[in-house]
Amino acid sequence: MTIMTPYELMEKLISFPTVSRDPNTDLIDWVESYLAAHGIVSHRHWRDEARTHCALFAHVGPEIEGGVVLSGHTDVVPVDGQPWSSDPFTVTERDGKYFGRGTCDMKGFDALAIWALVEAKRRGVTRPLQIALSYDEEVGCTGAPAMIEAMQGVLPKAELAIIGEPSLMKCVNGHKGGVGVATHVVGFEVHSSIMHRGVSAVMEAAKLLEWANEVNAQNMVATPDKLAAMFDPPWTNAHVGTIEGGTANNITAKDCKFIMGFRVVPSENKQDWVERYTARAREVEAEMQAIHPEARIDLTGFFDVPGLKPEEHGVAENFVRRLTGDNASHVVSYGTEAGQFQEAGYSAVICGPGSIEQAHQPDEYITIAEFEAGQRFMERLLEELAA
Repeated sequence: MTIMTPYELMEKLISFPTVSRDPNTDLIDWVESYLAAHGIVSHRHWRDEARTHCALFAHVGPEIEGGVVLSGHTDVVPVDGQPWSSDPFTVTERDGKYFGRGTCDMKGFDALAIWALVEAKRRGVTRPLQIALSYDEEVGCTGAPAMIEAMQGVLPKAELAIIGEPSLMKCVNGHKGGVGVATHVVGFEVHSSIMHRGVSAVMEAAKLLEWANEVNAQNMVATPDKLAAMFDPPWTNAHVGTIEGGTANNITAKDCKFIMGFRVVPSENKQDWVERYTARAREVEAEMQAIHPEARIDLTGFFDVPGLKPEEHGVAENFVRRLTGDNASHVVSYGTEAGQFQEAGYSAVICGPGSIEQAHQPDEYITIAEFEAGQRFMERLLEELAA
């Protein structure tokens, strides 16, 4: 099979509409076949018995430990309701940019990683190169831990992982942790004219949302510690992105559901925030049950993403700095799979083309200059691994 260019690989990957709610197997099938055509054996890890989602990982070079992992996710966020100027699943070039869902976050990097793996096989390397493509990153980084566990004993353990989230090719060595609590407020239905005899799940849920607003206001004015001060914003924030509940305007709502999420600065404990939220939910629940004993609030862990902590004399950081020439320290407030690799014993950093400001947007794009910078990074990576 002909070796495809990074741009051709990105075109192909983006043609697969791998929104998180939908299967990613067509994309994985294609990547596996493409790598196999170039003599590279891939391994899969299935999410569950339904076999609708899976991760793929592969190894090139000597069968020894100490290599480099290029890690990316295959899922993208939905395009529903977004005013796109062109087909989101076809790469369109205009104004010095490549437009398409995933060009920035993060199939552009995935394409570069696949290209680098094939080149490593073709050119030869003395230090191993691996690729790890996950699923379900966009719904809480839930796919990577199982993938990383599946890699152990199948691939030689790499020393460092480069997670290619968009960072403008800067070396990012820290990010906030994230934790989410699925919240189901169960009320008691009556006609709204006698609402004092019922329990409105929607109105009781509003008390929890107001608690989040109060927490954010308090954290915003507090003096951050040294580690928190590195971030923008330099505090832990609570957030609810979607909410659903109720059946009619004149009935107290039986159900209300939402996810309470926290972006936690590394100096604070994610579980402490879960416990604080749980305590407030139990207070509201007691008020509800004083009106009707069947009312309740169910709390379930939804996602738990560890932060990425700056490493003292970090191997991954030093390696990426040699390739980029960037000696500044950078942290980001969004969560990634980097903290999960770090927890599994890899030295980890984030470094990828594009800006997070374009991620998830209508008319998502990566500039041509950034994509080309990503390819130059991969060229230097191959030279380093062959030295």
